[in-house]
Amino acid sequence: MFYSKKFNKIKNIRHCFFSRKNGFSKGLYTSLNCGLGSNDDHENVIKNLGHVSRKLETDPKNLVIMNQSHSNKVIVVDEQNKKCKRFDSDALVTRLKGFVLSVLTADCVPVILYDKKNEIIGCIHAGWKGCISGIIENTLNKFYQIGSDNNLMACIGPCIGRKSYEVETDLFKKFIQNSRKNSVFFVKKNNDKYLFNIRAFVQSKLQELGVEDIDNIDLDTFQDPINFYSYRRSKKMKDPDYGRCISTICLKT
Repeated sequence: MFYSKKFNKIKNIRHCFFSRKNGFSKGLYTSLNCGLGSNDDHENVIKNLGHVSRKLETDPKNLVIMNQSHSNKVIVVDEQNKKCKRFDSDALVTRLKGFVLSVLTADCVPVILYDKKNEIIGCIHAGWKGCISGIIENTLNKFYQIGSDNNLMACIGPCIGRKSYEVETDLFKKFIQNSRKNSVFFVKKNNDKYLFNIRAFVQSKLQELGVEDIDNIDLDTFQDPINFYSYRRSKKMKDPDYGRCISTICLKT
C-alpha cells in the first residue's frame, strides 16, 4: 500500500495506491488482483475487492469500479447513477461522500485528483491511447463544470517507467502529430524504438491544464514484480494473462 504525503494531510479524504500484496488470488494473479476483467477466479477477485473496501473503511457496495477500455470517456458519479455496479469509462468524478472511486492498472498511469475548494474527487486511467485522445483534459473539464475557482491537487501513482517503456516509431509519430512539444517525452533507443516517459507526459498535461500541486509515487511497475502487476512484463514472460492493481480515493462521510 502506497500513499501520497500531500494527500495524507487532507483530513476529509481517504486514498491508497494498493500493491499486489495481501490478497487471495493464486498463480499468475498472486495476490491482490482486483481486475474483474482478468481470467482470475471471480470469487477471489471479489474477496480482494472486499479487502480493499475494509482497508478503506467502506461498504463494498460503495467501491466504484470502471470497465476501462483506453477511451477518453469520463463519468460523473451522482445520485442518479451511484448504484451502478460498473461504469464504462476511463475516469470518474464525484462530490458524493462515502463513495470510493477506483482505477485499475498494470503499467498504465493511475491518477487521483482532489479539488480542495469545491470538495470534488476524481481518478483517471491514463494509458497512451487515453492520453492522446484527451482523457486528462476531459476529466479536468468535468471538475471545472461542477465547481468554480477550482483548487486542484493530483497524485500520479506507480506506472511503467521510462527505462522500461519501449515503444514503436509509429507511437512516437502519433504524439508528435498531436504536438511537436511531445518530443521531450521520448528518447530514441535505435532506428525503430523509443523510450517513452509517460509519467512526465501526464504530469506536464496536468500542469498545462491548471493543476500545479502534483505529487508522484515514482515507482516502476515493470521493474517491481513483488509489488506490482505489469502487462508488459507478463507479455515478455509469455504469460497468458495478468492481474491489475487498484488505486482509490474517497471523500469521507
